[in-house]
Amino acid sequence: MGYFAQQLINGLTLGSIYGLIAIGYTMVYGIVQLINFAHGEIYMIGAFASLIGFALLGLAGPMPLAGSILLVLVFTVAVTSAFGLAVERVAYRRLRNSTRLAPLISAIGVSIFLQNYVQITQGARIKTLPPLISGAISLGTDASGFSVTLSYLQMMVIGVTVVLMGVFTFVITRTDLGRSQRATAQDRTMAKLLGIDVDRTIAITFMMGAALAAVAGLMAALFYGVMDFTLGFLAGIKAFTAAVLGGIGSLPGAMLGGLLLGIIESLWSAYLSAEYRDVASFAIMIGVLVVRPSGLLGKRQVEKV
Repeated sequence: MGYFAQQLINGLTLGSIYGLIAIGYTMVYGIVQLINFAHGEIYMIGAFASLIGFALLGLAGPMPLAGSILLVLVFTVAVTSAFGLAVERVAYRRLRNSTRLAPLISAIGVSIFLQNYVQITQGARIKTLPPLISGAISLGTDASGFSVTLSYLQMMVIGVTVVLMGVFTFVITRTDLGRSQRATAQDRTMAKLLGIDVDRTIAITFMMGAALAAVAGLMAALFYGVMDFTLGFLAGIKAFTAAVLGGIGSLPGAMLGGLLLGIIESLWSAYLSAEYRDVASFAIMIGVLVVRPSGLLGKRQVEKV
């Protein structure tokens, strides 16, 4: 039982990272009906930006750990949000009213471009970040003597995810920006007629999704400590899977899908075969969509004519 509880904690930590990335997918899709397949690479850029941030702080001199992480977080979010805005302006804005295939191809092209951009600028070798947060608390010991622990870093990852989920839910449901985003998602033309700056709203949405990916990149850099230019591909696919599993277009669904995916992967790796955990994740997603095509928390889409 203790081993199961430990894997559940590990799965929640991994799922929190997936969920943060998945929210970016679902926000963009909810407004412009576009699957931003370059979003995984935005997450990868966030991880590299955090590494650069820690390197710059190292050159500046010793600082308290909490202050260092906060400064790196601000730096990472700023850099990654700028990339998200640039991607929207360059690759998607001019194709917004074209056929659905054109922005999809553009998204794949941007993904490949960003991978090669990071490979050229940062090199192809794996980059490492030494452990910065250590220590854990014991949650108890089972009958077999297995000790269940919750590390401080896991607490930070899960806590940050919960806080950000609450903040973004409040922004979407209770603020003028959120109302503009929901109006744009429902009817872009009518939103324009009502005085909403649709281009600005969509650009801010891309930046918000990129900011969440930046936080996920920082958390992954701190938690795993290794990264390379291919980091975003598989993570992006997993986050997209989580968004579809939870219900594309639903923020709580994206987070639920991410948590479920993380738990499934962790338990599968622990009790069955780690080599086939990706197969298991996609197989379970297919099974859920066969039974419920709109996802766990998704709503049936009404075709506008």
